[in-house]
Amino acid sequence: RFRILVMGRANAGKTTVLQRVCKTTDQPEIFDGNGEKVCHLVKLHGAHIKLMQRGYHNIEDELVFKSNPRFVFHDSCGFEAGSEAEFDEMKKFVTDQAKSTKLEKRIHAIWYCIPLNERHRMVTAAERKFFNECDSGHVPVIVLLTKADTLYLDAFQKVRRRGLTTDDAKTKVPEVERQLQKGCLEKIKGWLNELMFPPQSYLMLTGMEQESADCAELLRCTANALTEEGLRGLLISSQQSNLGLCMEFAIMK
Repeated sequence: RFRILVMGRANAGKTTVLQRVCKTTDQPEIFDGNGEKVCHLVKLHGAHIKLMQRGYHNIEDELVFKSNPRFVFHDSCGFEAGSEAEFDEMKKFVTDQAKSTKLEKRIHAIWYCIPLNERHRMVTAAERKFFNECDSGHVPVIVLLTKADTLYLDAFQKVRRRGLTTDDAKTKVPEVERQLQKGCLEKIKGWLNELMFPPQSYLMLTGMEQESADCAELLRCTANALTEEGLRGLLISSQQSNLGLCMEFAIMK
């Protein structure tokens, strides 16, 4: 199975991206390292009821969607809040997994989500700390710029300030929106590329709120960042919805 560590602050759209990759709207099932579902006990009317855990989970836990169990995801939670202990736990996990000699236990890629709906803090201390201190070795780190569609309103307001009517403004908005997205990408690249362990790739994600969103470019970007041909083949075979992508990499091989 192809194993991915997903990182980023809360509300960065991480779960939505994973759902689109696995073609589902369901929440993932959570398993511990022994393959057991992660549950907790609550007391209701004097009796203990076993419920599935929601919300917080350990970085060691595996998130798996029933729609495509060939992908295993790990979620790095909480370290953006500034906890040294949580950062050290995440760093140890990345280092240990990257060095693992067992292919099935290694993380094969890292997706670091940065949302563009918070343009005043696109790169925070958490991102700087990670890319300055966390060496992922041969595991590629890809920065995913999520919630890029939220720049539409900024683009619309910018166009309206030119004195155009609403209808005329709407025709100009897409180009201005692309300019804003490009500007955000260049700023983030400028900041992160100067750090000790910069990401291998950057990708702008749009339309992720739509259930029919196409993740071919995300999978293609991830495959191209992999240095081992076997892992590239594992990723392409793990995704089940894009025959064109399978053909493309078969021809390349």
